[in-house]
Amino acid sequence: MKLENELGEIRISSDVFTTVTGSAATNCYGVKGMAVRSTTDGLVHLLKRESMSKGVKVYYNADGTVSIELHIIVENGVNLMAVCRSIMSEVRYVVSKTTGVEVASVDVCVDSMRF
Repeated sequence: MKLENELGEIRISSDVFTTVTGSAATNCYGVKGMAVRSTTDGLVHLLKRESMSKGVKVYYNADGTVSIELHIIVENGVNLMAVCRSIMSEVRYVVSKTTGVEVASVDVCVDSMRF
């Protein structure tokens, strides 16, 4: 993504968005980690800290905003609605504060629960 002003331009890599988003999401209460669905066996796998970005998809909108899709694994017994609201709020805040780009939407997909 490219941001321009009178002083010049800033290019923000998609790796920045995925890393910041993954970090913000996993810091929320009830989140066990980021998830990815295997193409070979169709099972959901918990991602390690260094490969969190695989559980995040960032879409760049024409109006200069971004839309984010997260795939997470949550702990057993948590209120899913409360956890998802917390993640949406935290990701929107952290991404916009860190990058200066407005977040249009945050979609949270709960792929699995861990005991």
